[in-house]
Amino acid sequence: MIKANVRARADRAAGAATHSAPENSGEALARHLDAILPGLDDLEARLHAIADAIPGRVTFSSSLGLEDQAVLHAIAATGRSFDVFTLDTGRHFPETLETIEASELRYGLKIRVVFPDVKDVESLVARDGIMGFRQSVEARKACCNVRKVVPLNKALAGAAGWITGLRREQSAERAHVPFAVWDAEHQLIKLNPIADWSLEKLEAYIAANNVPVNPLHAQGFPSIGCQPCTRAIQPWEDIRAGRWWWENLDGKECGLHNRPKPKEAHA
Repeated sequence: MIKANVRARADRAAGAATHSAPENSGEALARHLDAILPGLDDLEARLHAIADAIPGRVTFSSSLGLEDQAVLHAIAATGRSFDVFTLDTGRHFPETLETIEASELRYGLKIRVVFPDVKDVESLVARDGIMGFRQSVEARKACCNVRKVVPLNKALAGAAGWITGLRREQSAERAHVPFAVWDAEHQLIKLNPIADWSLEKLEAYIAANNVPVNPLHAQGFPSIGCQPCTRAIQPWEDIRAGRWWWENLDGKECGLHNRPKPKEAHA
């Protein structure tokens, strides 16, 4: 009954606009979705609108953090066919792997696990050492490229849409994240359906729906990546301070998400 009501609201709010969506280009469709998604109150309704508007495979890349677990719950609630995957870098916390299993059991969904190429990893370690990513920003980005970026590109190949859990509140670099934007590098529409959510709204959604979350969040890890690259933070620190903590805070990204400039984000 709940799913039916959510779908009905999505149809009423976005149905006519979706059917009249421009079809001449991915850029135009991205602009159309960026305009209508903020008007939909429910996350499930936003996902229905995305599924209705984009022809072809729409994939969701999950890092299994709070944001992505909320999106996963909503995907399961819609009953729509989204391709859900996660990147296993080979250096995850055991708790992260447990979260994959808990999520699959809870929602009855298969989370596709994408691994880096073993030869690329062996070459990287042979050149930089087993912990060489701490020696320089360039070395760390090279590690992220092999373990994350290249596998991501493989997972996104052929997709028409890419859903993420990015939020504007997460960091200064993400303050202008759009709801939808044309990703020229991957030739698809990148979608951020909870871009405008506050942390309070996110936590309330998770609590209300009993969404399974990584137990490390309760131990001071608001942002969880590879085990050697993530530490717990103090209450006064930025939520991403525990990621690559030996580097300066500004601009710490792994390369999975190219940050649009402010004027591009809302063009």
